[in-house]
Amino acid sequence: MELILNNDNFEELVLKADKPVLVDFWATWCMPCRMLAPVVEELAEELEGQVIVGKLDVDEAPQLAVKYRVASIPTLIVFENGREDRRTVGVQDKEDLKEFALQK
Repeated sequence: MELILNNDNFEELVLKADKPVLVDFWATWCMPCRMLAPVVEELAEELEGQVIVGKLDVDEAPQLAVKYRVASIPTLIVFENGREDRRTVGVQDKEDLKEFALQK
């Protein structure tokens, strides 16, 4: 299950998480984001227990988008141990995104 992230829960659910967290920075008006949404949902189920998956609407939390230098969407960032570990931008196929999320 995907977490819905916002300003109020980002620190607790992402930065203090005990597992890697894949955050999908997206917006409702973004067509590539909407194309990627089902893939992210599937990964949330497939990777349960290994990687936490969350979505952050950049229109609802613009401060976080600025803080993490999200210039275009979709941007996917993996956070580990309270900090950004890696990122990718744009639509990805499921296998590539799964490999990205699980990368060590």
